[in-house]
Amino acid sequence: MIEKINLDKTNAWPFVEAKKILWEKKVSIEKKGKITLQTGYGPSGLPHIGTFGEVARTSMIVNALNHLTDVPKEIITFSDDMDGLRKVPENVPDQKLLNQNLHKPLTSIPDPFKKYNSFGEHNNEMLKNFLNQFKFQYNFKSSTYLYKSGFFNSTLQIVFENYQGIMDIIIPTLGKERQKTYSPFLPICPETGVVLEIPVLEILKEKSKIIFDNNGKKLETSILDGNCKLQWKVDWAMRWYALDVDFEMYGKDLIESAILSTKIIKLMGKNNPSGFAYEFFLDEKGEKISKSKGNGITIDQWLEYASPESLSLFMYQNPKRAKKLYEEIVPKAVDEYLDLIEKGKTQNELQLLMNPVWHVHNGKMPKEKIIMTFSMLLNLVEASNAGSKDLLWKFVKKYKKDISETEHPIFDNLISYAIKYFKDVIKQKKKYKKPNNGEKNALKALINTLETCNDKMTSEDIQTKIYSVGKENGYKENLRDWFKLIYEVVFGDKNGPRMGNFISFFGVNETKQLIEDKIK
Repeated sequence: MIEKINLDKTNAWPFVEAKKILWEKKVSIEKKGKITLQTGYGPSGLPHIGTFGEVARTSMIVNALNHLTDVPKEIITFSDDMDGLRKVPENVPDQKLLNQNLHKPLTSIPDPFKKYNSFGEHNNEMLKNFLNQFKFQYNFKSSTYLYKSGFFNSTLQIVFENYQGIMDIIIPTLGKERQKTYSPFLPICPETGVVLEIPVLEILKEKSKIIFDNNGKKLETSILDGNCKLQWKVDWAMRWYALDVDFEMYGKDLIESAILSTKIIKLMGKNNPSGFAYEFFLDEKGEKISKSKGNGITIDQWLEYASPESLSLFMYQNPKRAKKLYEEIVPKAVDEYLDLIEKGKTQNELQLLMNPVWHVHNGKMPKEKIIMTFSMLLNLVEASNAGSKDLLWKFVKKYKKDISETEHPIFDNLISYAIKYFKDVIKQKKKYKKPNNGEKNALKALINTLETCNDKMTSEDIQTKIYSVGKENGYKENLRDWFKLIYEVVFGDKNGPRMGNFISFFGVNETKQLIEDKIK
């Protein structure tokens, strides 16, 4: 069992972070009797795949913690929904409505989708619904609710007491013009409902009030009960303090903010959480994925084309390295997932701790035998022209009679994903090569060789014959070009499946006919 292994021997990053938390936050954890991990979400746009990544990765750390300690763990998913809307996202309806409500708290702006009480609530519900699909264990908290309910009041008082010290931390980091108007507290305008960034005239500590200069007009307001919210870096530190957060990961663009928030929470009298800065997700052009732009593949798109586990695997791998995230990434991620399942069957317990799929499945590795790669299945979808799951299953069973749906749930789901992905993504981008006379002759030689094969031959024997045809028809020095020719003519792509394996599933006669049709 895993419990008997010396976990100090593994350097899988969730265990590294888990051990760091237990060491750095030892006193805090012992005092409160639990470990609190937080993920942050800014609902100024629709939840995107990076938001899911934070919760998935934090859950993997919790899984590692479960193997290190019996202390209860809690993941808080915090929505900064009292923040003012700074710009209108490009990928939502009713842009005019949102433009009319710029700079108001997200939970005070009408829902452009007309489903919930506010834009903030709509995006919060989208996030929760999605996380629930993955059965993540989390405790959702709304900034608006915690401010207005008074939950933050005692911590806001501590921020107020340290007003000047916080100003001394923040002011040197600002430009000269911004220094003149900066205040840690942002009042909500009682007339317009806008979150105001205006200078302070007077601090009334005994009343917990501040007098602001609202364009020459005095605005006196309480710092409590949601009448003010805090500027981002101060708000982050206040949240760490009030919720007793032991760990939080964040994008590398927030490293400087984390440094300042750390100084602020220490000024307030507590230590900062353990941190983990991850790299960005990029779209196909290498640009950062943005909620407002809606670029890159969405959560829903990935789940149409591949399993949740393959998405979790993508999140696990190399969190401190920037990764491109677009539709064409999906087959590679799925094939890596299948390959790691196979490797896990021969790994010892210590090796399993380094297997990403162990972390994806919370330590319970799938036992299913992998039938074929996702890439090969996509080729099979094209070659068989199977537009339905039942049809493709019948095709597979024709050549592999010992396969059943009930014993292969991963493959069963894979078929549905492959049909959808081929139709939406691959089919639109196919470019089939028209072979010249020399290339046609080589492919005809392959057809003639397949006449000597049958469906009882092993995939390796068929592969050997394909090699021989290539060598005998001008590709002896570069067999890679021989297979590239087959792929480009037959599959409309520069890459393709191992042909021996493909033919053993697709059938010898069917493959001969397929090549003949493509030559014509």
